[in-house]
Amino acid sequence: MPDFRLTQISDTHLARRQLKLIENFHRVSEYIEAKRPDLVVNSGDLAFDGPARRDDLEFAKTLHDALPVACRYLPGNQDIGDNPTQVGPPPSQPVTEQSQQAFLSIFGEDRWRFDATGWCFIGLNSLVMNTGLASEAEQFDWLASQLSSPNGKPVVLFLHKPLYLNSPDDPELPATSTRYVPMPARSRLVEMLRAVDLRLVASGHVHQRRDFTFGHVRHIWAPSAGFIISDARQEVIGIKEVGLVEYRFQPNGFEVRHVRAPGQIDVHLDSLIDMAWKGWQALSVIVRRASRSVGPRRAPEPPLRDQTHSDLQAEISKKPPPG
Repeated sequence: MPDFRLTQISDTHLARRQLKLIENFHRVSEYIEAKRPDLVVNSGDLAFDGPARRDDLEFAKTLHDALPVACRYLPGNQDIGDNPTQVGPPPSQPVTEQSQQAFLSIFGEDRWRFDATGWCFIGLNSLVMNTGLASEAEQFDWLASQLSSPNGKPVVLFLHKPLYLNSPDDPELPATSTRYVPMPARSRLVEMLRAVDLRLVASGHVHQRRDFTFGHVRHIWAPSAGFIISDARQEVIGIKEVGLVEYRFQPNGFEVRHVRAPGQIDVHLDSLIDMAWKGWQALSVIVRRASRSVGPRRAPEPPLRDQTHSDLQAEISKKPPPG
């Protein structure tokens, strides 16, 4: 039986206006073209601001369609919005049935299962968990049916948010509750997975590369393919660098290779914040100049919904409107 080679990319945050992130994606694309894996999985945050701009999702799909191999996709919070937690404030962009449908209309699916080389691969929408939406219950029902028929195969789980920091019983903390699958959905999911031979959980979201094992389950956090977050904004848990992850599955095991595509650069979140702010400052100047000839106009407000990450929205919202 031949090996099954899978490449995971994550947190690409693509949009026509984000040229640095597009360049990093092109470097990843060139690497994938050279290596030709059997499948590419993007584990979420394909788009820069999918909930507010459908074009970001469509643009991300266009770039992925140009890859020379088949792709599967899972939604992230920048694709469909975020899920609520028990201890944190309500998300500024909550998941809705409408945002999910927009993702589905472009990418075709937000959960999936397939078998290859003696393994069962399952992808889940982690953002719908804990929302109380009908699609959350539907996904849990679907998962129960899939876990009842792995036919003894070891299971690999892909999702956007990591299950937890170190163990299933990690407490939820207000400052980091949106980083992981929220309670009580996390407990339900972990309990369901105990019924099968789970070997690997692969996620993204945190923008840090991490590789650890709890029990007999290996957990891989894929880094962002697009940008990194400074230590001042986020504590160091793993390795802060852009890149991707390669997997090679055989009937009796799997290998993991942590990779940085040639030419990828560590774009910093702070630089994206600065570019967004300078762009709106420039637009404000244009509006003020125009108002001198056509009458008073209000300067444009900064694009609070146009965020790359929750950190970006929070940073822009702290600043007064230009002008």
